Amino acid sequence: MKHKLIRSSVRVTIGDFAPAFVGYTEDVLFGDVWRRSELSLRERSLITVSALVAGEHVNQLPYHLKLAKENGISEEELVEVITQLAFYVGWPRAASAIQVAKEVFCKEKES
Repeated sequence: MKHKLIRSSVRVTIGDFAPAFVGYTEDVLFGDVWRRSELSLRERSLITVSALVAGEHVNQLPYHLKLAKENGISEEELVEVITQLAFYVGWPRAASAIQVAKEVFCKEKES
């Protein structure tokens, strides 16, 4: 069964600079790991967004928030996930993530 390719943002941002990194990202991470049948794309997005918030990796959040929406998670659910995480990973991390989510979602509505 052929899956829709999940295009990463790294191809555009660093493709010429680090082609092997792009290959691993698209072929191994998104082409293999994300396609394993034990978890749905929706579940993988929830896990990934949670891990990014917990690790305070806000630079990666815009891409993964958009991907989460493509994988069937609503904006309201994503805000709720971040709110829940505030009590487990720290208020400042969640506050930073909420700000990123607000910017991403508002920008999408303006387009």
